[in-house]
Amino acid sequence: MISAKVVGMSLLRHAVRQEPFAELPCFRGEFYACLMRRSDALFELADAVLCADGPVRSLVELSLMREHRRGHGGLYDALAAGRMDIARRRG
Repeated sequence: MISAKVVGMSLLRHAVRQEPFAELPCFRGEFYACLMRRSDALFELADAVLCADGPVRSLVELSLMREHRRGHGGLYDALAAGRMDIARRRG
């Protein structure tokens, strides 16, 4: 028989583990809103950087990742022509 205390602790641990991820959709939305030009490509580039298994050695390597659905030309275009509202991101 499992006591209520053990069940409560189990649920508490589950809630603590989920809490950091609860704010992630909000952060992603706010980050995307800060991207002014080439926002989709820059957002995918950020996803690719964050999902890399280790250090990123080249931009071409990032363009091959599943999270970056564009070719390497789109990646270079995003870096050259993309814009981010830094003041908004700081807020």
